[in-house]
Amino acid sequence: MTTFPRLGAKGDICPYYPPSGEKLRSQFLPDEIANPHIRFPTLAANIRARRGRKVEINVPVFKDVNTSLPFRDPTVNYDLHNWPEDDDVRNGAAKDDHIYMDAMAFGMGSCCLQITFQAKNITEGRKLYDQLSPLGPIMLALTAATPIYKGFLADTDVRWNQISAAVDDRTPEELGEKLLKNNRWRIPKSRYASNSTYISQDPRLRPEYMDPNLIVDEAVKSRLITGGMDSLLATHFAHLFIRDPIVVFAEDLLSLDLTKTDHFENLQSTNWQHMRFKPPPASNDIGWRVEFRPMEIQMTDFENAAFAIFIVLVTRAILSFDLNFYIPITKTTENMETAHIRDAVLKEKFFFRKDPLPSRPVRVSATSTGASTAAGGASPSSGSTTPATSISRPPSPSASFGPVEEEYTPMTINEIINGSSSAEGTSPSKNSTATSSFFPGLIPLVESYLNSVNVDVETRCDLARYLDLIRKRASGEWKTGARWIREFVQRHEEYRGDSVVGEEVCFDLIRKVEEIGREGLGRMI
Repeated sequence: MTTFPRLGAKGDICPYYPPSGEKLRSQFLPDEIANPHIRFPTLAANIRARRGRKVEINVPVFKDVNTSLPFRDPTVNYDLHNWPEDDDVRNGAAKDDHIYMDAMAFGMGSCCLQITFQAKNITEGRKLYDQLSPLGPIMLALTAATPIYKGFLADTDVRWNQISAAVDDRTPEELGEKLLKNNRWRIPKSRYASNSTYISQDPRLRPEYMDPNLIVDEAVKSRLITGGMDSLLATHFAHLFIRDPIVVFAEDLLSLDLTKTDHFENLQSTNWQHMRFKPPPASNDIGWRVEFRPMEIQMTDFENAAFAIFIVLVTRAILSFDLNFYIPITKTTENMETAHIRDAVLKEKFFFRKDPLPSRPVRVSATSTGASTAAGGASPSSGSTTPATSISRPPSPSASFGPVEEEYTPMTINEIINGSSSAEGTSPSKNSTATSSFFPGLIPLVESYLNSVNVDVETRCDLARYLDLIRKRASGEWKTGARWIREFVQRHEEYRGDSVVGEEVCFDLIRKVEEIGREGLGRMI
C-alpha cells in the first residue's frame, strides 16, 4: 500500500511513542517514526525552519452520506502549546473540509513505483526525459492507490500533492503571500512537483511548449553556458538551482573537491520532479540515466511488474518509432492536478498529443477496442494482434507548424492507452481548437514494436498478460487500487458512511490487502 491508512491516528503506532517531539514537532506523529539517520530529521527540521512554520498538508475529505459538514478534522488539537509551531493551527493551517497533516513523514513515508532507465548516451537520455514527461500524469492516474489519510477517506486518489506539500520549503515571500523582500523569486511550485523543463535538442521541440513562467537563476545559467553547456540544459539546471540546499554535511564544507559531485547531487536529489535527468557521477562509468517517478505502488507483484514492463516497452517504442508526445509543459502540470481527482482514470480527460507518429511510415498494430478497425487490424472483439496498414504523415517543416493548440486535445485514459477510432470524446472543450479522428493508443504502439523485434512465443505470451492488465485498467474493466480500497471501506459493516476509517475497518482492509498480495490479483478482481 502507498500509505498506512491510519498513519497519524491516535493510538495506531505500536509500540506507542508520544507525538510532538523536538525533531518533527508534529501533533500526530512521534519522532521515533522517522529514520534515525541524521539526514532525515535534519531534512524535516530545515524545511520547517526555512518555511518559518510546519508543513501544511490539507487533503480534501470525501463527503459521504453521513459526513459532518463542514468537516473539521476532529484530530486537530488547537490547545497544544509545546512548540512555537503549534500556533500554526490557530492561524488557520487546518482548513475546513480537509484532512490536516503537519509533518514530512506523511508524504515522504509513502511508497511508490519508480523506474530508472539507462540511456546509451546523453542524447537518448534527454529524449527519453522529454517524451516520458507527458506520460507522467497518465500513469499516476492509472496506478491510483491512495484514497485514505489519517483514518479518513479522501476525495483524491493519489499521493503526489501530499508529498509535494510535505517537503514544501518555500517561504511566505516565495509562495506569494508576502511581497519579495528577503527572497529573490516567487516560486510557483514546491521542490517536489511536476516537471518544468524540456531538455532534448529535438527539432520538434517548439518554444511554445516551454513554461512561460519558468524561474531560473540567470547567473548560474550564464556560467553553465560559458562553460560549454547548451542553453536548454543550462536552463534546466539553472532552474533546479533556484532552490537552497536543505541538508549539507559539515565535513563537505571544509574543502571543495572538484573531483566529486556531492554538492550537485545534494541539490539534484532534493529537487523531486516527476522526471529526473541523472548525469553520471564523477569517476563512474554508469552513464546517463532517467527516472520515471510518478507511479503509485500496487498491491501485487504482478501489477507492479506490469506497470514497470509497460513503461519500459513504451520507451522502446518511443526510440524505435521516433514518437513525439510533446505538449506544452503547462498542460502536463494541469494534467497532474487532474490525475488527483477521484476516479480520474474513468471520469476525466487529459491533454495529450493527437498525432505522436513521425513523418516516416510506421506500422501500428491494434488489439484494443476502438483502435483496431481504425488501424486496419483485427476487429475489437477478436482479441488478436494483427499488423495494421502503414500510417505515415507528410513531412512538415518547422515553418509550416500550425498553432500549438491544434496539436493536442483532451482524451480519456482509455483513448490514450487503448486508442480511439473517432473524434467522439475528444472535442476541443479545454482550449483545443481541433478534433482528432484517430489516436493509435500506447498499447497498440507497444505491440507494433514487439511485432518488429524477435520475441519468442513464451515471452510474448507473458508480455500479453501484463499488457492486458494495463488495457483493462484503462478501460475500467479492472479497478484501480484506490477505487477498490474505497469500495471495500464503504461496504464494511463497521463503516458508518461518515468518512471515518476506524480500527476494525483498517484491520480488515490490511488483512485483505495482505491476502491479495499473497494469493494474487484474482482475489481483488
